[in-house]
Amino acid sequence: MTATSDSLTVGIAGAGAVAFATAACLEQAGHRVILWSPSGKSTARLAAGAPLIAKGALEGTFHPKVAASAQDLVAAADVVMLALPGYGHKAVLDALAPHLRQDQPVIISSHASFGALYLLQRLASRGVRLPVTVWGTTLATARQPDLATVSVNTIRSKIDAATVPVAQSADGLALCQALFGDRFVARDDLLAIALSNLNPQNHMGIALCNMTRMEHGETWSQGGNVTPNVGRLMEALDAERVAIATALGLKVRTIFEHYHLSYHVPIASIADMNAELHAKGIGGQGPATADSRYVTEDVPYGLAVTAALGQMAGHPAVLHQAGVDLFSALYGRDFLAENTLLTAIGLDRMTLDQLRQACHDGPALPDNKTGS
Repeated sequence: MTATSDSLTVGIAGAGAVAFATAACLEQAGHRVILWSPSGKSTARLAAGAPLIAKGALEGTFHPKVAASAQDLVAAADVVMLALPGYGHKAVLDALAPHLRQDQPVIISSHASFGALYLLQRLASRGVRLPVTVWGTTLATARQPDLATVSVNTIRSKIDAATVPVAQSADGLALCQALFGDRFVARDDLLAIALSNLNPQNHMGIALCNMTRMEHGETWSQGGNVTPNVGRLMEALDAERVAIATALGLKVRTIFEHYHLSYHVPIASIADMNAELHAKGIGGQGPATADSRYVTEDVPYGLAVTAALGQMAGHPAVLHQAGVDLFSALYGRDFLAENTLLTAIGLDRMTLDQLRQACHDGPALPDNKTGS
C-alpha cells in the first residue's frame, strides 16, 4: 500500500459525529471505509443495512462497512484512524495495538495527551514499528442527530499535522493529502501538535462562562454567547499556549488563525469573529448538558497537558491550571487523575529532552525485537 494509491481502505475506530463525518468525506473522495464502535451500539443501524446520511456542509448517502472487532478493523484496513474523544483513546489503543501490522499507518484525529507515544510504546514491546500521523484538530465539526445521520457544520480548510517518527513526515503528509486533499499544514513534530489543539482552551472559556446554561439544558447559541469578556479569556488562554510553544522553539497557529481557517471569517477579536458566526447562522449550539466533552474530555486530556508542558518549559500556564482546578471543584472530580494516558507514558518521570526525543523519533525497540 502506498500513499498515492487511487483508493484506500480506511478503518475508523469511533462512530460518533466526527467519525461519521470523516467516513462521509472519505467515501465521497472514492475511498472505502470501515467503522468500528467499541460498544457496537453506535454502528448497529449501519450494520443492519441503513445508509449513512450526511447533511449540511457535506451532503450525500454513503455505505461504510462495519467491523465487529478491533482485530477485524485492522485486518481489513490499509490505514487505521482514531476518531473519538480523548477519554476513549487509551482503551481503543489497547484494543488495536495487538493487531496493527509493521508499517501500517495510523492517523489520530485529533491527537490527545501523547496517545501516539503510548501506542508506539505498546507496539515497541511487540517489535513493531509504524508511522503515526497526528492532527491538531478534527477534519470537521458535526452533530449526530441519530445513529445513521451526521449534520456537518464545517469542513476545515487547514489542519496541522505531524508524524512520528519525524523521518516519515513526508510520507505521512502525502497519505493525508491522498485521503483528504490539500488541507494539511506540516508542523515540526508531535510536541508541536500537542500544543496545536485549541479546543481545550476555547471550550474552557465557553463552558466555564456558560455553565448554568449547560446544567439547565438550555438551547443556546455558542457563537452568540462568546461575549467580549468571554472572548478576552479565550485570547488570554491562547497567549499562554503560544508562549509555551515559542519557548520550545515551535510554531503553532493562533486562535485568530484557527477561527479564520476553520470557519472562514475575517480575522478580528474572538468576540467579533464569534458574533459573525452567529449572524451567519453557523455559530453552533452550546452543550445542553454539563456532561459534555467540553469538560470531560478537554479538561483532563487538554488543559492538563498544556499545564504540564508549561511547567516543563518554564512558562507556567496559570490560566490552564486554574481551569483544571476550577472544573474539578465544580464537578467534584479530580480531572487530572482521570487522564490515564499521561500516567501510562510516564510523563512525570520524563525530562524535557527525553520528551522531545520521544516526540521526534518514537520509542526505541527493545534489543531483542527486530520488527514483525
